Amino acid sequence: MTTFFAKAQDQERKWYIIDAAGIPLGRVATEAARILRGKHKPTFTPNVDTGDHVIIINAEKLILTGNKLNAKLYRRHSGFPGGLKEIPYKKLMKTMPERAMEHAVKGMLPHNRLGAQMYTKLKVYKGESHPHQAQQPEVWTIQ
Repeated sequence: MTTFFAKAQDQERKWYIIDAAGIPLGRVATEAARILRGKHKPTFTPNVDTGDHVIIINAEKLILTGNKLNAKLYRRHSGFPGGLKEIPYKKLMKTMPERAMEHAVKGMLPHNRLGAQMYTKLKVYKGESHPHQAQQPEVWTIQ
């Protein structure tokens, strides 16, 4: 018996569009990470980037369940003493909802060079419009 191993140069990349309006942040992020990683394909290989491109629209209409909107914090550190910055998700969702989605998806991808390569195929937009009509993206529905 032989085991199939996918090759990076043989992969055919599709474009998928996810409408995030009214769907919890984690649900959208897990589906996007799954598509970016390539786990939806029968040719999935863990050490090869077999994933597709993902466009997420309506990032400002995402919802957070429970009290997460008030309690959850987005933290980043400059690397200098006293350089910790904390932003409540309520403020982050008003000013930069794309960053909240990107942060969630990036945390679900592998933390190595392969994950960084997968992350470049993610495009997140605040509203309905996006500049990727030429790629003819297919709609991906989330249950």
